[in-house]
Amino acid sequence: MFDVVGVLVLFALVALFGFLATRAWKLKNGLLRWGGVVMTGLLAVIPAALLVLALRGFYLLNQRFDNPVADIRVAGTPEQIARGQQLAHLCTSCHTTNGQFPLSGTNFVAKFEMPPLGTLYGPNLTPGGNIADWSDGQLIRAIREGVHKDGRSLLVMPADTLRNLSDDDVQALVAFLRSQPASGEPTPANHFSLLGAIFMNLSDFRTVQPPVAGVSAPPPGTDEYGKYMVDVLGCRSCHGEQLEGKADTGQPGPPPGPNLTHIIPQWTEDQFMTFFNTGQLPDGSSVPILTLSSGFSSPRMPWDEMRASATDDELKAMYAYLHGLPPVDGPAQ
Repeated sequence: MFDVVGVLVLFALVALFGFLATRAWKLKNGLLRWGGVVMTGLLAVIPAALLVLALRGFYLLNQRFDNPVADIRVAGTPEQIARGQQLAHLCTSCHTTNGQFPLSGTNFVAKFEMPPLGTLYGPNLTPGGNIADWSDGQLIRAIREGVHKDGRSLLVMPADTLRNLSDDDVQALVAFLRSQPASGEPTPANHFSLLGAIFMNLSDFRTVQPPVAGVSAPPPGTDEYGKYMVDVLGCRSCHGEQLEGKADTGQPGPPPGPNLTHIIPQWTEDQFMTFFNTGQLPDGSSVPILTLSSGFSSPRMPWDEMRASATDDELKAMYAYLHGLPPVDGPAQ
């Protein structure tokens, strides 16, 4: 992933203005000499700084990680496939064009109206894509640790959330991915432009996590299992590490959510279930819909995606966990 033309242009600009600075230094008129040196020197500094940032950005994009790959083969039982299909609803936003199975991939930049940083795809996760050449261990590493088959970091992959998946659940997810009908074509390679590489210094899209192994889910129906599902569904990405809420900073990323430690203890279990079944809040209002010019439309809080990813019992366990949390003061919403 490297923009050769863009980097060469910056090199050329640095060389050009550096050359003009040396020519200005030879002028006999002192005013013209110093004025020319200062002007051309400043003009050389700008592309030089951009060049340094771009090279660092491309280094980050191409950096390899040595997270070990588990030697494992997923059985692919009907029970695993059914559980994996449930969990795979978490993947529909980024790996489909319409939010529906199969997970045949999408143009991520176009769908979510990202800045023109290059090309970035939510890859085709059906056997018609690239995963046919991946081992089960490599898929598990990609899901929980954000590492590509070739060792590079995956980009905009919520591995910080999916690392919470138990060994049984991540194997179930792999079983479902393998079971889908082959659909679409292999995913094109991502290619970040010079601007994209520079932007990497401001917002790192890499998602590599430390190695994960030996994760077990708590007993179903317990508050601890509710916490497990809260972590797997990624509630902390929008609501903060302590679920204390996040302020809107205007930065790229998941939308800021309110303080759940103040809100959910005021809800009944029926109100909680109604919200996840209909998107209707206890006061009768609904979650605002986010609509982009690309045609992508989704509730600001993706209750429908989470509803599809969890059973009634799992949602009730989440409610029990959230309802019992001590209040934590967070940023004003």
